Amino acid sequence: MNKLLFLMVRSLNKWFLCSSVGFVFIAKTIQSESIDNFSRPSGNNLHPFHVSTTEINFNAADKTLEISCRLFIDDFESCLSSVYHTKADLSAAHAKTSMDSLVKRYIVAHLQIKTDGKQSGTHYLGFEKEDEAVNVFFEVENMIAVKKIEVNNSILYDLYDDQMNIIHVVVGGNRKSTKLDYPKREAAFNF
Repeated sequence: MNKLLFLMVRSLNKWFLCSSVGFVFIAKTIQSESIDNFSRPSGNNLHPFHVSTTEINFNAADKTLEISCRLFIDDFESCLSSVYHTKADLSAAHAKTSMDSLVKRYIVAHLQIKTDGKQSGTHYLGFEKEDEAVNVFFEVENMIAVKKIEVNNSILYDLYDDQMNIIHVVVGGNRKSTKLDYPKREAAFNF
């Protein structure tokens, strides 16, 4: 549990740093487009764009790959409800176990990571609701070194055709980032 708490606090701190990079990508995209092009299909405009952020960090001391995904909670609940034909409520304490199962199932199906050409077996740690967002945490254990990370990310692509998925990868203090616009799913990072 201490590891999950550590990852949550670390993710929150990095979110503020990562958000600025992500919003630069978004601002550049929105700059040349009308806001109407980013509205929700239902007409509910809680936020004018659809974006997720995935942070992948190689922790050499713990020999782990720490993975956190941050999504707008309303988008993620809509997606889970649509894909799994059930009501998704990530805020309900009484539904935590069933929501954990749905969140894990969805992210594992829509986010695959290869390290040095080999599929990485991710271990689900949990999720945390934070204001209008949800953070989902995974890790890959027994990572001695990392030279290349390949990511296949189609998070929320089954709901929005204007979805943007921002990916940040940190290995040995070297940070690399990219943005995937629907339908693009793949990115590779060499260190």
